[in-house]
Amino acid sequence: MRRSRIGRGGTPLAGLRRRLGLERNELRRPVDRVQRLITLVLLLVLVGTAGPLSIWAASRSYQSGVQAEQAERTERHQIVATVTSTGPDASGDRYLQESLRATWRDANGEVRSAALPPSWRGAEAGAQRKIWVDRDGDPVVPPRPHSRTVTDAVYGGVAAILGCSLPILLVHYLVRRRCDRYRDEQWEAAWARMDADANPRS
Repeated sequence: MRRSRIGRGGTPLAGLRRRLGLERNELRRPVDRVQRLITLVLLLVLVGTAGPLSIWAASRSYQSGVQAEQAERTERHQIVATVTSTGPDASGDRYLQESLRATWRDANGEVRSAALPPSWRGAEAGAQRKIWVDRDGDPVVPPRPHSRTVTDAVYGGVAAILGCSLPILLVHYLVRRRCDRYRDEQWEAAWARMDADANPRS
């Protein structure tokens, strides 16, 4: 028993070419060739614009991220803060069990005090932790990590590709829909002529 093999026309790539109207066929009508030509043009436009715009968007996003990293690393630094008090949260929120405060000295030597982030919960008075502060000595989040810069660059490149692809795909959909309607009209007209030829009026 011979094993059946999928021919060239049965591959997924061939199916995609057929759906896009890119498959060569001598039986294709003029409207099919017009659709094929428009599809090729749209494909060239997509390839010619999506790639460069994606690279440009990713590069700009990466450069902006690197600049933000450098700026935050320049403006922020770590200091050692000491827990000074623990107790019930002063805001009266029943869902917060305790409020921690810590003190540290800023660049001018002045003593600063502020509430600690939730990650410090459970620390005892006198415990020391490193925190990030800005130039004014106020607590801030850590500087931007490089992984975030890389992720934003990838998102920027993907967004550029989608921004180029969606309008082109929309145009292709509208062109194909109009060609399908024209093909249906031609089909109905051909059937009407066949009926007229088969049943001529006396």
